[in-house]
This record gives sequence, C-alpha cells and structure tokens, in this order.
Amino acid sequence: MRLNKSLMTIAFLSLAGTSSASETLGLKEAVTLALEKNHLIKAATSESAAARAGLNSSRARYLPRVTFKEEAVLTNSGTRAFMMKLDEGRFSLAGDLNHPATTGDFQTSFGIEQPIVDLNLLRAGDVAGEELAARGHALEKRRQEIAFRVYAAYLDVQRSKAQLSVAEQAVNDAREHRRIAGVRRESGVGLKFDELRIGTFLAELEQQQITAENEVNLARLRLGQIAGLPAGAAPDISEMISAPGLTMMTERLEKEALANRADLKESTAEVARGDAGIAAVRGSYWPTLYASGRYQMNDRDLPGGRDNDSWMVGATLRWEMFDTIIRKGDLEKAKALRDAGVSYQNALRQEIGLQIRESLLRRTEAAKRLEVSRSAVHDAVEMVRLVNRRFESDLATAVELLDAQTALNRARGGLADNEANFALATARVYHNAGLFLQEVVK
Repeated sequence: MRLNKSLMTIAFLSLAGTSSASETLGLKEAVTLALEKNHLIKAATSESAAARAGLNSSRARYLPRVTFKEEAVLTNSGTRAFMMKLDEGRFSLAGDLNHPATTGDFQTSFGIEQPIVDLNLLRAGDVAGEELAARGHALEKRRQEIAFRVYAAYLDVQRSKAQLSVAEQAVNDAREHRRIAGVRRESGVGLKFDELRIGTFLAELEQQQITAENEVNLARLRLGQIAGLPAGAAPDISEMISAPGLTMMTERLEKEALANRADLKESTAEVARGDAGIAAVRGSYWPTLYASGRYQMNDRDLPGGRDNDSWMVGATLRWEMFDTIIRKGDLEKAKALRDAGVSYQNALRQEIGLQIRESLLRRTEAAKRLEVSRSAVHDAVEMVRLVNRRFESDLATAVELLDAQTALNRARGGLADNEANFALATARVYHNAGLFLQEVVK
C-alpha cells in the first residue's frame, strides 16, 4: 500500500514538473505574470502599502482620542484618603485625618482629547505623504525593471534556441562531410586521415550541441524565475520577438526620460520629503493647543460603581520656550538630508542623460554588427559550398573544408547573438527613457 502511494506521488510530481516545463508564454503574458507574481514587486507593493498606512496613521492623529480607565486604590495616606472620600461623596468631619483608617476607592473614568492647533501633526502628515509618493515611484521603478528583465530573459531563451539550432545544423553539416569523406575513402580517392579528422571535428561539435541544449534549459529556468513561477518551472517561449522600431531623436528621448523615469520621480519625492522634514522641525517652535474633557465615577466598594461622579473640560496651551540646542540640531540635520537629496537628484539627471546617449550608441553599434554578421553568413555559406565542391574533386584538403565550416558556424552563431543584442539594445533605449512598458510591451 505504501509503495503504491509512493509511486502515485512520484508520478504526480513528474506530471507537475512536465507541465511546468512544457508551459509556453508569450512576451506580454510573461510580463503580465511577472508584474503580478514577482517577489521583488510584491516587496515594493508591501512597502508602498506600509507608507500608505503611515499616512493614514498621521492623519488620524488629528482625530479625538477617547480613553477609558479603571483604577483601584487602597491607602492609609491622609491626603489620598481625604481626596478619595471627597470623590466618593462620603467626606465628613468625623474621623482622624492625620491617621485615617485604610481607605479604598474604585475610580472609573472616560477621557477625550482633541488637537486644535499642532503644527507637528500637520507637518508629520506632509512627511508621510511624500514618503507615500516616494514609495509609489519606487514601486513603478521596480515594475519597469522587472518588465525589462523579463524581456531580456525572454530574448535569452530565443537566443539560446537560435544557438542550439546553429549547433544542430553544424553537427548535421559535419556528419555530411564525414559521409562524403567515407565515400571517397571507400572509392580509393580519399584518405583515412580525412575521415578521422572530420570525425574528431564532429565530436567537438556534438559537445557544443550538448552545451547549447543545456543553455536553453537554463535560459528557460531563468525566465520562469523572473516571471514569478514556482521553483523549477521552465516555460518555453511561444513567439519570436524582434527589435522594436525607434523614431525618437536624442533630445526627445532625454525629455521623455526626465518626465517619465520613475527613479527620478522617486528622487524628487525624496527632496520634497526633505522640505517637509525641515518644515516639521520649524513647526515645533510654535505652541500647541489641545482641548480635553473627562467624566469620572468613584465608588468605595465596586469597580464601575458610582457613589459619586464628576466631570471636567478644559484646554491646554503648551509652548516650549527654550529647547534651542535640540531643535537647532534637528533643523541642521533636516537641511543636510534635504541637500543630500538634491545632490543625488542632480547626479541622477546627469546619469540619465549619459544613459540615453550610451544606449543610442550601443544600439547603433549593434545595428552595424548585425549588418556585418548577415553579410558574413552569406559569404561563409558560399565559401563552404565552394570548398566542399573542391574537396569532393580532391582539390581541397579536409583541413580547408573544416576551416571553412568553422567560419560558417561562427558566423551563424554571431548572427544569432547580434540579432538578440540589437533587440535588447533597442529595448534598453526605451527602458532608459522610462517608456519600456508603453513602447515595447504594448
């Protein structure tokens, strides 16, 4: 019975693993899945939710505070006993005030406190609001980053599959070369050396094919991980993606980046939070005004009882007239933090301009390399065809044939890499401009 259960469990896990491995994803589907399930985005979402809760908490401090208190006291202190009897409405001239008997009291009270003027609460709300804005921009930045990483991972699967196709084609070509060498040897016009040399070359290519197959599996695992799928999931891609078009000029891209980059918006919110922090410290120089009220019941014998009751309402004005050293230090700290935020923001603006220009140069480089690699493949195919005919006619050696085939294999692999690199370079331009989700993943 246990054996059957174990076999059923193994079969279930195998089917689950097969299902995860055989799942296919389109680019938009993979990005949507990652934005929904990626743990880094979930963490940023939780941080944003925490900031929102902090803002709600700051705003709630302006609401009235209602308290309930039940207090039980037993004493032989003259002053306390006197006051407790007054509160209970039991005071009389009889008794010894200097040495009273043990006296008990149950005091039940309800209190309310309402801020009327408190700049500290107002400024704290401003700081919390800017913190929420910063965390919101941080979440959007994380979404852009994860979407770009999904695109890169998706492209990596496409690249690795193209490299596998190149490796398989190279193996097939080498096998054909070995077959021809064998036919020539059997017919007496070829050498055993040629057949053995091509066989060694074939073995090397078969090893490269094994590595290429493994690279495909690893790329699919990375795609599953960044998409937020369970551990071990290795989805395949269901479409081939190419480089998106790019029509914007450098100035337009820089303008879009300064307007859309989430990290720059986050930096701006951090500076605004610094300004709010300075205002909060300055607000502590002003007085606070609170209104309060209290209803109280006192009983000698029972908690919550009422031998007597009383109430009190009032207002408290509090002004800390001298706390200069502490507040001066707090103000200097807030100003220094704000200045640091401004410096970080200026540095980020410069970095954004550099990133735009660098990504455009890299895209131009990738486009030129792609054009050259296509020409190289065309020439290498023709070169192999010519050398192969010469080899069949005993006008070229096996070494020359293998050199030509190696050049073709390298050119095909370079073309696969350059196609992926050009697509990634174009996507990086949009990513650096803060337009990746709008322009690439539509």
